[in-house]
Amino acid sequence: MLDFKKVNNLTGWLVFLVATLVYSLTVEQTASFWDPGEFIAVSYKLQVPHPPGAPFFLLTYRMFGFLAFGDGLSVAYWMNIGSALFSGLTILFLFWSITLFGRKLFQIEKGKESKGETITLLGAGIVGALVYTFTDSFWFSAVEAEVYAMSSFFTAIVIWAFLKWDVIEDPRDENRWMIFIAYLVGLSIGVHLLNLVTLPALALIYYFKKYKNPNLKGGIIALALGGLALIIINNIIIPGLPSMAGSMEIFFVNSLGLPFGSGVVVFIALFVGSLVYGVIYSIKNSKVVLNTILVSLVFIMIGYGSYALIVVRANQDTVINQNAPKDIISYVSYLKREQYGYRPLMHGQYFDAELIDQAEGSPIYLKGKDKYEIVDYNTVNTYDPARTTILPRIYSTQERHKQIYRSKLGLREGEKPTFGDNLYFMFSHQLGHMYWRYFMWNFSGRESDFSDAPWLGIGDFFSDKFPDYIKENKAHNNYLMLPLLLGIIGLIFQAKNDPKSFYITTMLFLMMGVVLVLYLNSPPIEPRERDYIYVGSFYAFAIWIGIGVMALAHWIGKLNKNLAFAGIIATLITFPIPVLMASQNWDDHNRQGRFFSVDSARNFLASCAPNAILFTGGDNDTFPLWYVQEVEGFRTDVRVVVLSYFDTDWYVDQLSRPAYESEGLPFSLEYENYKKGTNDVLYVMERQNLEAISAKEYLRLLKNKSEVLKLSAGGRSSYNMVPSKNLILDVDIQNVYEKGLIPEGMESLMTDQVNLRVKGSYMTRGNLMLVDLITSNNWERPIYFNNTSLATIGLDIEDYVVQEGLTYRLLPVRRPQNMRSELVNADLAFKNVMEEFAFRGMDNPDNYFDDEFRRFTSNHRSAINAIAIALLDEDDLDRAAEILRFSLEKMPHEAVPYDLASGQMVPLLFEVGEDDLALDIVEKISHKSVQMLEFYAREGRDYDREAMISIEMLKYFIPLLDERGYTELSSQLKSGLDRIMGSSSGGSLLDRR
Repeated sequence: MLDFKKVNNLTGWLVFLVATLVYSLTVEQTASFWDPGEFIAVSYKLQVPHPPGAPFFLLTYRMFGFLAFGDGLSVAYWMNIGSALFSGLTILFLFWSITLFGRKLFQIEKGKESKGETITLLGAGIVGALVYTFTDSFWFSAVEAEVYAMSSFFTAIVIWAFLKWDVIEDPRDENRWMIFIAYLVGLSIGVHLLNLVTLPALALIYYFKKYKNPNLKGGIIALALGGLALIIINNIIIPGLPSMAGSMEIFFVNSLGLPFGSGVVVFIALFVGSLVYGVIYSIKNSKVVLNTILVSLVFIMIGYGSYALIVVRANQDTVINQNAPKDIISYVSYLKREQYGYRPLMHGQYFDAELIDQAEGSPIYLKGKDKYEIVDYNTVNTYDPARTTILPRIYSTQERHKQIYRSKLGLREGEKPTFGDNLYFMFSHQLGHMYWRYFMWNFSGRESDFSDAPWLGIGDFFSDKFPDYIKENKAHNNYLMLPLLLGIIGLIFQAKNDPKSFYITTMLFLMMGVVLVLYLNSPPIEPRERDYIYVGSFYAFAIWIGIGVMALAHWIGKLNKNLAFAGIIATLITFPIPVLMASQNWDDHNRQGRFFSVDSARNFLASCAPNAILFTGGDNDTFPLWYVQEVEGFRTDVRVVVLSYFDTDWYVDQLSRPAYESEGLPFSLEYENYKKGTNDVLYVMERQNLEAISAKEYLRLLKNKSEVLKLSAGGRSSYNMVPSKNLILDVDIQNVYEKGLIPEGMESLMTDQVNLRVKGSYMTRGNLMLVDLITSNNWERPIYFNNTSLATIGLDIEDYVVQEGLTYRLLPVRRPQNMRSELVNADLAFKNVMEEFAFRGMDNPDNYFDDEFRRFTSNHRSAINAIAIALLDEDDLDRAAEILRFSLEKMPHEAVPYDLASGQMVPLLFEVGEDDLALDIVEKISHKSVQMLEFYAREGRDYDREAMISIEMLKYFIPLLDERGYTELSSQLKSGLDRIMGSSSGGSLLDRR
């Protein structure tokens, strides 16, 4: 007879080894795009990441970094291996959870498992766990150093631990396991809060065990108590206790005149003393339940104690120190993620609601010299009550979001949305597009990795409707809906035969899926796909997949009366499902050979002169830069400035200090001029007869708090304003020229005045500090912008920048109005690209490059095009041809398909005599464009940005080919375009949205 405990443990560890091996073989070798670059950098040196932080994650991954043994280039790899290991452990606990659910399903007593039951449970665990191993979303997180892999591990082990607790009979052991679970929950707070969402479902486990005759009322109460536990931890313990400590701190310091920290010390003493007294009281009076609750709370707090790392390291002034949570007040703001703004949950405004009042809310304190000072007040917005609703889903007042709401809801301009529109958006977009689509990606199939790609069904597997560019996309995966069908079978089988466990699994599925969707209340657009958020829900569905195998074994066993044989058959029948998923998903989850996320960052830095200041924009521009500087130590003389953080006082303060080989930035304004609540926004109030003002003089007036700049604010203290959009920076031409800053050939473009023109009707603190930096720097340190930051800053300075590779250097030269492109220092840019840039693996068609890689490839192609144009303007055809060929060699179509930038290269290739290369690009882009437009028209899809680019590319190529004498090809493209446009029901494709 098989020893179930031994084979269950052994099989679980074998599944763990398979999963961990798969993830280790496909793991990212460096810092991938999005947050891993930041997390690797802050883990490596225990710095302070973005709110709300992940201190236990940092401590743990710091230890994985030790495995690099000082080799900075392999730190990222070993931290990514950490995610592979935690993901493998998640699979391990999923396997054991499935077998535990199976024991309850078949009502198997401990130690009395038959051979057939053992085989069936093991087969179900293997199939369910391996299906989840190869799901799209979980595999994505398993191979990079992000919090979601470790968070999934904590979720899995807590669920497993509760299922183990459920079968324990000794009350003392029950309490030990409960305390163990509490400690896990506390530790998980220092990673991610997903674990807390399981608490209502876990409360059902407790209820079903402790109450032998459960009923609906009791189940609802249990769920309510589980929800209450979630609220207590998420709203009271995590931010609430520090908030209370903060209030006591302000009272002790401001009202009683005691030293800083006294209130926090007293609060900690009172809180710890109360806990100790409560535990002692519960022991003396034999209050078992109270004792368990209090001891569990103690262990939650011990786990939560990892957050001390954040405050300790913030006070060390680490280079990456987001929000600088050095004291209790800033720490509370950090924990509450106040910088991310407000999303209404249960009640709020429609997007068209008028703001009818703004009132002062709670005060905002900052630590001063001897007390906490009120620097501002939170703003309480009041909207027209007639345009508010319960469960607000279409709430965002951003103009871009309003347009998208109207488009998705079919509302005309000025037409008011209804509550029905609100619900339609919730079901169609938030639950449909932002959850159900992701769910089906994982258990049915995914069309591609293009933005907003739909899911695939059985019919799509046999269909020939897809164009080549979709069929050839490595993320074109179809599982014939087999995982979905098996999970539905398991769901039904568990509901019929073990309703208690079914309610538990259902709550897990809903709490980590649908309820999370409603809580997050997503806006109409996100910067990227968010499927990784809902892996917990997919985890719960994988349990049903395992139970689906048990259902098949049960039905087969009824026919042949041999459960052991039935278990083997059921396992063999369903085992091809994870095999199919592995084969479909391997190529788009294998991240071997990908380095361009890091190389692109190195290329940004390589484009900068020594001791430079580089402004950057979004996460993918910034986090890889942090990684290469902090971990690999590359170009630490360059000070990276994140434009979105530049609006905060703590970040400006940090930039004023040296970092590695970079001196602090030279600001003339002092902390009193840029601290929170001071000069947050400066409105442009143009004075008559004042077309411009000296930037230097404006900063002097601002620093001296001149009354000339004051603007009354209706009872509140006055605010500063900007008297003119045109802030003029005078330039000492001779001094600049003697420093050799002007590129050869641009002497005639030198200007003695640079206009730092404000773009809109106001200037933020960040733009004010940018004016200060440019003015105070006085051309001493090179100032650069990447393409994102240049496009998003609030100053119109594009005529004064010169491209030197991937970056744009601010110089006192002015671009002529008739130039066909931006100013380019052709010699330096050519040298940087050809000698300093890295393109590791970008020429390998076997490597997988997703949408972010393709976007950064397009940026590089565009930069090289601009350099080629500059060389052509200098009649340097040889180097122009060389750099264009270099671009095609390093980033070929076979590895990264041609894009808009490639299309813009065509006339340049014609100009340098590379007609064959130009025609090859035309042929490949035209083929894809025609197929895409025909596919969209055939499927009735709205034309997105890619479709509109395809139209413009075809229109661009037609006259270009005519001009070069390729009239036959031009006629073919024109015929194809006319055919497609004629077949569209909406008239011109350019009018479709």
